[in-house]
Order: sequence, then C-alpha cells, then structure tokens
Amino acid sequence: MLDPSFSLRGVAHSLGAWLSRLMVICVTLLVLPVSTVVGAETENAALAVLEAHCTKCHNPDEKKGELDLTTRETALTGGDSGAALTAEQPAESLLWERIATEEMPPTESLPQAAREVIRAWLDAGASWERTLQAPKPAKKTEEAWYLRPLTAVEPPVKDIPEEWAGHPIDRFIYARLYQQGLEPAPLADRRTLIRRATYDLTGLPPTPEEIEAFVDDPREDEEAYEALLLRLLQSPHYGERWGRHWLDVIRFGESHGYEQNHLRDNAWPFRDYVIRTFNEDKPFDQFVLEQLAGDQIAAGDPDVEVATGFLVAGTHDTVGISNLEGQLQQRANDLDDILSTTAAAFLGLTLNCARCHDHKFDPLSQEDYYRWQSIFAGVRHGSREWAAPDAEQARHSTLRPLRERQEQVEDQLAALQEEGQERVVAQREELLERFTHPAVDPLGTEETFESVTARYVRMTIAATSGGAPVLDEFEVWTTGETPRNVALASSGATVSARATRTDDGDPEFYSAKHLIDGELGEQWISGEGGRGQFTITLAEETQIGRIYWSRDRQGAYRSSVPTEYVIEVSRDGEKWQTIADAEHRRPYTEELLEEALLEAVWTEEEHQRLADLRSAQAEVRQALRAIPPLPTAYVGNFEQPEQPTHLLVRGNPMDEGDVVAPGSLGALAGIVPEFVLDPQSPEGERRLALARWLTHDDNPLAPRVWANRVWHYHFGRGLVATPSDFGENGIPPSHPELLDWLASRVRQLGWRLKPLHLEIMRTRAYRQASTFHEENAARDADAVYLWRFRPRRLTAEEVRDTVLAVSCKLDRSQGGPGFRLYRYTVDNVATYYPIEEFGPETFRRGVYHQAARSVKPDLLGEFDCPDCSLPAPRREMTTSPLQALSMLHGKFVLGQADFVAQRIAEEIPHDIPAQVRRAYVLALGRPAEDHETQAAAQLVQQHGLSALCRALFNLHEFVYVR
Repeated sequence: MLDPSFSLRGVAHSLGAWLSRLMVICVTLLVLPVSTVVGAETENAALAVLEAHCTKCHNPDEKKGELDLTTRETALTGGDSGAALTAEQPAESLLWERIATEEMPPTESLPQAAREVIRAWLDAGASWERTLQAPKPAKKTEEAWYLRPLTAVEPPVKDIPEEWAGHPIDRFIYARLYQQGLEPAPLADRRTLIRRATYDLTGLPPTPEEIEAFVDDPREDEEAYEALLLRLLQSPHYGERWGRHWLDVIRFGESHGYEQNHLRDNAWPFRDYVIRTFNEDKPFDQFVLEQLAGDQIAAGDPDVEVATGFLVAGTHDTVGISNLEGQLQQRANDLDDILSTTAAAFLGLTLNCARCHDHKFDPLSQEDYYRWQSIFAGVRHGSREWAAPDAEQARHSTLRPLRERQEQVEDQLAALQEEGQERVVAQREELLERFTHPAVDPLGTEETFESVTARYVRMTIAATSGGAPVLDEFEVWTTGETPRNVALASSGATVSARATRTDDGDPEFYSAKHLIDGELGEQWISGEGGRGQFTITLAEETQIGRIYWSRDRQGAYRSSVPTEYVIEVSRDGEKWQTIADAEHRRPYTEELLEEALLEAVWTEEEHQRLADLRSAQAEVRQALRAIPPLPTAYVGNFEQPEQPTHLLVRGNPMDEGDVVAPGSLGALAGIVPEFVLDPQSPEGERRLALARWLTHDDNPLAPRVWANRVWHYHFGRGLVATPSDFGENGIPPSHPELLDWLASRVRQLGWRLKPLHLEIMRTRAYRQASTFHEENAARDADAVYLWRFRPRRLTAEEVRDTVLAVSCKLDRSQGGPGFRLYRYTVDNVATYYPIEEFGPETFRRGVYHQAARSVKPDLLGEFDCPDCSLPAPRREMTTSPLQALSMLHGKFVLGQADFVAQRIAEEIPHDIPAQVRRAYVLALGRPAEDHETQAAAQLVQQHGLSALCRALFNLHEFVYVR
C-alpha cells in the first residue's frame, strides 16, 4: 500500500477514506526523510499501516491467534504468542519481529516505506491514542435474493389441471406441489370455510345464524363465498384482528419496560389509529409515511400525527442515571429499538446486528446502522398534546386572560419580595439569631428538653422537604447517669401510626414498627401525603429528657425529611404536652431560610398585602386548574439534534468515531435511488426522506416483506418463514416466484390490503380442506408447499374472545382506554398483581387489553400472547399443562361456562338434548352427533349444563381452525 511509485495523482484517485489518508501519509514520507516525521505524524502514519494491513485479521471480532490490534491495550495484552507490543522496549516487541521477518502480514509483504514508518514509530515509544478500525469487507449484494429488483413473473401453465388453473396463485402453488410429488387436498365444506374465513378476517367465531345462512345459501359456492368475504371485510372487527397483527410486528406495549415498567395510560390512541387504518383500507405506503413522518405530512392533524406512536411504541428506560456513560447508553438503546424495528418491520432486515460491527451475514455495514441512527436522532419518548387546532385555540383563548392576571400578581409579589430583601440584607445577623436550633438533619436530629415523665410520645408532621414523611428510627432517651433508649420493641415499647403506606407484596414493608426496631435500613413511610403522625407507647412511665430521630441514618436519602412538626408527651394518652417543635429550627434549605427572613422583616401592612396577593395567586391557579387540559397521547416527540451522529466504535457510546450523515442503506444502492442528507439537516426531513425511500417504486423489499406478512397470517406460515428476517439467517422463500408476483400485485393494487385479501382467499389453495394425507406428510410434514390447509390454533386473544362470544358477554365496544387483567401498583417500580374476579369491564376484546411488558395475564399468557418487550413477527405456539388447567379450572373460564349454561337454559328450558345440541352449535359451530348428544346429556344430568360448557371449551376442536 505504501509503494514509492504512488504519486499525488494516485492520492487524488484513491478508493475509500482510509486509503486516502494512508496515501497522503505515504507521499509525506516520500518527500521527507523518515527522521523528520516525528510526533503525531509518526503515530498517524504507523497506525494507518496497522489499520490497513493488520486489523483485518486481528480485531475484536476476528482475533486470529487471539490477538486484537485495534488498541494499545489489546496489543500489550497480546494473544497466543504473547504480547505483540512491550511497553518498556517497543522496538524489540513481537510486532516488529514478525514484520521485519516478513511473517506478517501473511498474504503480502509490507513495502519498505511502511516498514520504516513502523520502525520509526516503535523507536519513538509507540504512542497510540486512537482505536483502529478493521477494513470493511466488500459485500456481495448481487447474491442476496431479497435485494434483487422485482421482475414480472408469469405463473406457470404446464401440467396445471383445470381446477387449479383459474387463479395465478393456484398455478404457482400447484406447480410446486407437482414438482414435489404432492397431492393437493379437496376443497373444504362450507361450514369449515366460514369458520376459517371469519376467524381469519375478524378474529371472532361466526354466529350459528351466520353459519347456517352460509351453509344454506342457494348460490353457487364461489358466489356465496365472495359475498361472505366482502361482508367480513366490511366488519369493524376486521381492523381489530389485522391491527393486532401489526401491533405484534412493531412491539407495541402500554408500559415502559425495564426496571420501573410504569404504565403508559395514553398510548391507546396509537392502537386505535392502527385499527382505524386497517378498517379504512388505507394504502400501506401511506401507512408507512404516517408512522415515520405523520407530523411532517399532516402537521396539526392529530388523527395523522398520532401515527408517530410507532416510533416510540417500544421499551424506554425511565430510571434516572447520573453518570454520562449510563445516560448515553440509555439513549443509544432507545435509538436502537426505533431503527431496528423500522428495518425489520418494513424491510425484513436485522440492521441491529450492525450496531457494533458490520453485519456478519448480510450486506449491512456499521455505517448503515449509524446512518439510520442519525435519521432518528431527534426522536424522543414522551407524551404531548393530542387535539385538533381549533380545540387548542379555544383552550388557549380561555387561558390567556388568566395567565395575564397570574403574571401581574407574580410581578407584584416579586416587587414586594425585592423591597423586603433589602431589609433582610441590612438585618441579616440579627434575624438569624431567632433560629436557636440547627436545621433538621436527615442523618439525625436531636431534641432536648426539660425532664418530663411520659408513657406516650407522639410526633405530628405537618410538612416535609418533599413527599411523604419518612423516618428510619425514633429514639426516646431516659435521664440520669446511664441514659438508655426506651423506644425499642425489645424494651417493650409499641408503636402505631395514623396512616402508613402499604405495599401489596409485603403489607409490613413500610410499617411504623421500623421506628423502634433498633435497626437501620428499613423505614416507616406515612400514608398521608406530605403529613403524618405516629405514637410510641413505652413499656411504663419513664423520666425522659432527649429524643433523637432520623430520616436515613445511612446517608443515602435526603428527601422526605419532616420540616414542620410537633413532638408531644402524655402520661395517660389523653392530655398532651408539647416538648419540641420545628419553630426555632433553622429552615432546612437556603430557599426556605430566605422566605423565613422575609416574613420576619415585613410590616403588618406588607403582611396583609402579601396575604392579598397570595390569595389572588391561589384564585388564579385554581381557575387555571379548573380548565380541563387537552388530551395527550404517547407519540413521537421531536427536537433538532444538537450534535451530529458519530459512528460508535464497537457500539460504545463513549468511543465516538467519524461523523455519519442521515442516509439510505448501501445494500440497495443502484437499486433504489439513494439519499444522503447533511449531518445537520432538519430532523423532520430525515424521517420523511426515509419513509419515501422505503416506499419508492424501485424498492423491492418493502412490497416483498408486506406481501409475505399477509400470506403468513392467512396460512400460518409465510412464503419466507421468518417474516422479519429476509437475510442470510432467515429461511429462503418456499415459492420465490409467487412471492415476487404477490409483491408486484401489492403495487398494482395501490398497496391496499383488502383487495389483496380477496386475491389470496379466493384461491383453491386457501379453500382446501385440512385433511391429513400420510404420504404427503412423509414428504412435507409442515405442509410448506400447501398440499392442505394447515390447521392453526387460535391465538390467545381469539381463545378469550371466543369464550366471551359464546357466553354472549363479549363487549364489542371499540376504541378508548383499555382494560386491565391485573392490579397495578407503583412504589418507584411498578408491580402487577393478577386479578381474581372478572367483571364486565374485562369482557372487551383482547386487543383492548392494556398490555404491560413482562406481564402474562390470565389465559392470554398461557396461550402464548407475546411479551411486547420485543417484536413478535410470528407467534410461537406451545402446548403446556397450564393451558389445560386454565381452560378447565380457571376462574374466568368457569364463570363464562356458567354464563353459557345460563344463556342456553333461558333459550331452551327443560329440554336437555336440545340444550346439548345448542351448546355444540354455539361452541363448535356444528351440530352434535347422535352419540355426542347422548353422552353429553348424561353429563348434564349428573353434573349440570355448566360442566358440559366447560368440557366443550376444552375440546381440541374449540381452539383450532381447520
């Protein structure tokens, strides 16, 4: 690389930034003697040689011979052969030995000029300040099938039987079946088909009346089926079903996750937006634009801006971290979540794998990753007002005169305080003498008083330094030569508090008993907000003369310290005597001190004026509070980044590399027109540019990924079985030509989903029976090639919704705040407790459950409802004893079984066989066989109708669609 034949012309035409730097150094070396290249120039030249020739094999990811040559520290540590660099005698290090003998690099010989640079650097002490970067390997984008442009694919015609020749999709499917030697299944009957299609499009079971109407429809099968599909696509429940799919893909949850995991009570507007979008059949490319840049394309329209909830639908660490590295790591994690979800959801790429280094398998560079991080650098988590402009204007008009009045009052208060401050300065020393006791101390505050006989000691707290009063110990000391603390449980003392904060996990966690246990660490917390009171009963009447109390004797906390209080004693618990208070203590903070000094210098007239102003201030504040706030939603918040984005070396936020500009992925260069923006470009322009690039007509990935997702949800398996990973670690498509045909149809249909549903659901492939065929199964056990319709188990929400639908208790109301299947408590961190009773407020569809991260609620958790901490592009289906236990003994299912029995008994009283037949139709969508009716009737006679309903809920047939 440092061949002396290089000239300035060669430097000007060098390839790549690192090579350019290296050649400039080389030219410098040719012009000047080596001895004149000193200091920083020597270091830069030598490190450039190592970077160009050594780090390819010796970096944190490769480490051939367990050697990493990207930092001085790792070179000193060395590898299998020992330290590559020695601090005491760098010139005699193993590094120079291998270079001098031309053992390294193994595939080339370093030019003489390069060896001289290394030698000069080692002789000068081998200064090494920066981290080296391994050369980026060339990516073989031409070999990635998923990056190829979409091509017009004609469905096959050869060897296609007539019944499979009617639809292009069927011709693709049959051609693969024929190629694999598989025999397709016959068509499903009408009763099976309506159940399949209704669950597929709405996530709910068809009613018995709908089933019979379809079964008895006199029209031809295709005509009756077409009418069914059109009806289902117009159902408002369609958006709930297909919106739930998208919420899975994009990791939508209604709590923050991480340690605190507090709920987001205003995240639901985004969920409703998604459901509304699917019901309206909004084009998917428009859906993409709105989610990434709704604030840019429809500023001021809350129904569109709410779409940016997509960006912040994931986890967010709310724990306050004081050190810079922790703060930067939190921010990097937020951005990783946003860009990773965007790449996986819209492109099926695992861009997150390029956070610390180039992707190991796909043509995605680390620079690509930070280009996208730069795009989202201005996105922040949080809530903001969510209202139409006219509503905002009306509220601001109401607020304006009140705020003007508030400003006037506060100006007058400030002027009064300024007048008093001059007197405080003049009289300060005299004024401070009134405070005869020091300020309260969180570590411990001593109260001394004349000796008094007491059996009861009471502390009443009127105010604190902030928050509920907290104390860890309260000591009452006797008088005499050997004083002792008699306020100890071990000495027979007891304590009671007027109110104590409770913790559901441990009711005694904040108990007042901690005040007299003689141990540090555990504390009493009042349950009265900023006030509190507790009473200690001593074992017997005792002469006391000192009290010592503390908020936190270990020194970890300084908040919630009582600052206004009274301590009293009593002999009988009826008559009380004050022995200590905070009146003459120095105020706890300097701010409170200044307020107290001002109070002391004001005249009676000024006190009255102050009272009048504070009264006016309180009135204005009350009037302001009376005006309802505008609704808020947890959606994207945006701000212009203060600094450009840097590539982070090995993903370390404390190790910044070069500046990276917002831009498109290099893997699609030459396929989709690239965009590269200025590093300081407006924040909104970045997201809008990305959204338009994703949906560009030449982008082959977005329509491929979207078409595959739709296929996945119809058939239970995508043509690419890894819907969010089209890369080398994903599973290649089972029908690549069909996938491209569908992707092309996505564009031809204007990115609308409902017409695509019709394309797929009209096919013979979709309408096949699920009949098992042993020979086919031996060749294709999972029906990847669709020789039958793959039976699928209902999702967790479908199971619960179906139970409610059968019992006629399902609340079909749509939108708004969700319901909870847990009890939510917060004490710094959130705790979620399963509820034991299920009232009508919990009978809504599962999509409206306020899904908290890391919480597995009743029934939903057992049936594999995904934890929304991570995207769930495909749901895992497990079989476990907990599922059977929940369906057989769970309180929810037991209650619903009773409701079903009550419903049937009201419809058909005193006729057990008829009740049995009705139960089968309601639960399974089919009439009972004669032998089933007979056996079920016996069960009802012995154990009641509710037992039969519960048994039907536990049938394989109830939870599977065929």
